Amino acid sequence: MSSLSQLGRSARAINATLPRVSVARVATNIAPRRTLLTLATAARRQGAVLAQRTSAFNKTSSQTALRAFSTSLPSLDDTEEESEDPTKAERYADETDVVIVGGGPAGLSAAIKLKQLANADGRELRVVLVEKAGEIGAHTLSGAVLEPRALNELIPDWKERGAPLNQPALEDQMKFFTKNYAIPLPHPPQMTNTGNYIVSLSNYVKWLGEQAEEAGVEVFPGFAASEILYNEDGSVKGIATNDVGLDKNFQPKEEFERGMEFHAKVTLFAEGCHGSLTKKLFRQFNLREECDPQTYGIGIKEVWKIDPKKSKPGTVVHAMGWPIDNATYGGAFIYHMGEDMLSLGLVVGLDYENPYLHPYKEFQRWKHHPYVKDLLEGGECLSYGARAINEGGLQSIPKLYFPGGALIGCTAGFLNLIKIKGTHTAMKSGMLAAESTYAAITSDKYEEGKPIVLEDFEQKVKDSWIWKELKEIRNCRPSFHTPLGNLGGVIYSGIDTILLKGRTPWTFHNTTPDHERLRVATNAQKIDYPKPDGVISFDLLTSVSRTGTNHAENQPVHLRLKDKDVPVERNLKIYDGPEGRFCPAGVYEFVEDESGPAGAKRLQINSQNCIHCKTCDIKDPSQNIDWTVPEGGGGPQYSYT
Repeated sequence: MSSLSQLGRSARAINATLPRVSVARVATNIAPRRTLLTLATAARRQGAVLAQRTSAFNKTSSQTALRAFSTSLPSLDDTEEESEDPTKAERYADETDVVIVGGGPAGLSAAIKLKQLANADGRELRVVLVEKAGEIGAHTLSGAVLEPRALNELIPDWKERGAPLNQPALEDQMKFFTKNYAIPLPHPPQMTNTGNYIVSLSNYVKWLGEQAEEAGVEVFPGFAASEILYNEDGSVKGIATNDVGLDKNFQPKEEFERGMEFHAKVTLFAEGCHGSLTKKLFRQFNLREECDPQTYGIGIKEVWKIDPKKSKPGTVVHAMGWPIDNATYGGAFIYHMGEDMLSLGLVVGLDYENPYLHPYKEFQRWKHHPYVKDLLEGGECLSYGARAINEGGLQSIPKLYFPGGALIGCTAGFLNLIKIKGTHTAMKSGMLAAESTYAAITSDKYEEGKPIVLEDFEQKVKDSWIWKELKEIRNCRPSFHTPLGNLGGVIYSGIDTILLKGRTPWTFHNTTPDHERLRVATNAQKIDYPKPDGVISFDLLTSVSRTGTNHAENQPVHLRLKDKDVPVERNLKIYDGPEGRFCPAGVYEFVEDESGPAGAKRLQINSQNCIHCKTCDIKDPSQNIDWTVPEGGGGPQYSYT
């Protein structure tokens, strides 16, 4: 019998003697594709709940074989309070030194670095990392060509540890696409990939998760952080995970379970691009007061198994031009991953103006370019996904710290757009935050109850190679916002990256948020997209099925409308309903409103399709959509990405 099965039986035995408290959450949150990392974490989570109940039942705080949460429990006998409103019951609270929100490259790098520092000093430092995906790496998607600079600093012996960096980049190509031709172009020196690796970032992050656990980090996948907790002085106290077992009307179901609280001396937010809690921190602490608006892109990607005769392992191809028009920022990538695998995708700037532009359909049309189609014919599409990315660069980086915590990785926006890379900068930011955090917690000046302010973290970033990289290319992305469009941007960026290298006395700015750039529909040209052929191009729902996305039925919709009338009264009337076009997963559609007069429409939200790309929250011209976390464990189950 497996240890996980034994834990389940033990839990059921104790539950029979205790007042009813659901343990369904463990089963709900674990993804079907279980790795050893997931199973180990599931066992620890099951053990944690079991240990809590055992402690309450025996009225003892003795240490169990599987570590119990460190704080005292609310009374399990308070059935009267629970029966009145279980959603108001007191939540379990776990005390830790550091809590990290997000299990991507930045969060895991911060966690590993913290434990490295503590272990080197022989100190006990508790680090907890929560991740909304049911499995570490399941929500991770990128191109990706990895620059191992930060990895070399963090884990110098990564090769011996089996890091999944198996295909070195061997050749770089840059092409300009017309409708029928692929014209070779010189590429900026920053796009040279010698020494880099073509990877599945999802698999790479899974490996980082294993390294974190080996270092002593407590990793909790399937825990969706939904609330920021504050101390009385206004500093960040930690986070709370969302309640599980609510129906679509926010009423508790039979298996309802309150979320948990994690209290920490320092909370590091590593949610990725446009994090749902990071948005709240921006407002709470006015972190964007002295920076430009962030500008974004949406990256849409597929992974194919191709004809071995067409595979060129290590070849990195970047392209611009067709089908993107001169007024719209965008580009494409084709990465030969090895083992006859091909990663390809299209990135479209979310500052596009035409409300009829459909990024997903642009990608499907792009695959029919003769150069791309020839690669794909005879192959098979294995995976699909999409994700918003930060494109604003140096000018759009917010203040990085606040009382009780800091922002790291893509939630702050460290992507190097010219390199088309952000993993190495995200990792480095996490490592720098870990250094500042560890120094503050272990300092002789640390006072219990007084908030830690990581002011030196921001200076560390500015003194690091992150800042140097981003400063050199700071003017490239804004240079595309001229009457010359992409042509002007390419000319300026070429001069800047090859000759000037950012050594200019001027800095261009990102002046307008993406959602304000849409033209009204009456001033825009409709776009006629070809129908998918089912071989090279695919309908949207077929692609969504390849993400493995899933959300438990009858739960609150995590895509919240601030005003239910705005989609029809404003977005549909003025912009002809762009929601159904900017979403790459078929979440939004305008359908007949059967309760209204003939011809009336309403916005239907198919939240079960959501792949957590955050595009709707960014591009909605009315800023009426609020993307929030669903129940932990829901969402895409990416592989190969």
